[in-house]
Amino acid sequence: MSEIMPFAATVDPDLAAVLAQLPDLRLENLDEARRTFDALMSELGPADTSGVTVEEWLIPGAPGGPEIPVRLFVPDACPDGNFGSRAVVLEIHGGGFVLGSAAQSDALNSVIARRTGAVVVSVDYRLAPEHPYPAAVDDCYAALTWIASSATHLDIDPDRIVLVGDSAGAGLAASVALRARDLDGPPIVLQVLLEPELDDRLQTASMRSGADTPVWDNTKAALSWRHYLGEQPPTGDAVPARQQDLSGLPPTYITVNELDPLRDEGLEYAQRLLHAGVRVELHLWPGTFHGFSLVRGAAVTRRATASLCDSIIRATVRTAVLETD
Repeated sequence: MSEIMPFAATVDPDLAAVLAQLPDLRLENLDEARRTFDALMSELGPADTSGVTVEEWLIPGAPGGPEIPVRLFVPDACPDGNFGSRAVVLEIHGGGFVLGSAAQSDALNSVIARRTGAVVVSVDYRLAPEHPYPAAVDDCYAALTWIASSATHLDIDPDRIVLVGDSAGAGLAASVALRARDLDGPPIVLQVLLEPELDDRLQTASMRSGADTPVWDNTKAALSWRHYLGEQPPTGDAVPARQQDLSGLPPTYITVNELDPLRDEGLEYAQRLLHAGVRVELHLWPGTFHGFSLVRGAAVTRRATASLCDSIIRATVRTAVLETD
């Protein structure tokens, strides 16, 4: 019998207070899980979008695919250090491939836009199991190519694109980065993988011991991948951790949570990127569980958000400085 990952005694004090209030998202019944998740997001209250203009657009999808809804976050001001046209962030929300929408990231995307001066584009990709792989990756990659081709219209710099994903969204971001590399697609100056879901094999030590962890556990992980992959074996860029060659990928900012079943697959991916010659910045947030950033007022959430924004600024300003030399 596998050992259960201990967490009650080591969880961050700011986060421990909300443990009893966290809902159980049972992916066996997706209709119920989606209602529960939507109710949770509603209870968090509206995002602070001050200093940011939020717009809803429909953009072209992949060839033969439907149009894709996106949310744009355009900052009213541009902090010092950003040059000319703004950098742009393509953000991909989490939800185990089966839950949520672009709107759930409004709080984070507003902060990113305000603090970095970048335009943020959040993509409402199609969810599994109604739309299994490759639908979500197709939608996200179509958003990337649209951003690159709409630089003048959006007043953004197509050479300063940052890719940001959380949880399953980070898995999709990793897949998009792989596809962009393999298809010689738009350049990405930084891929940001927050608590990423990367490996359908579920064999890491943290995953095997994660049967009773808050918010996300190994049962939910198994169901998530089953919904996403359907009956087909993993192929192409569906599962980033299965890729043999990680060379040529953009510099990567990656975070993992101490009490998260996904922890070790994120650590392993970071190590493999390093071995492939990719620059990596890795953060392990102690005392945190999957989705801890939903606790917006926690000190660790504020530190994590500040670190994320700093990484985006450094990546985009560095590029801008090089371009002006």
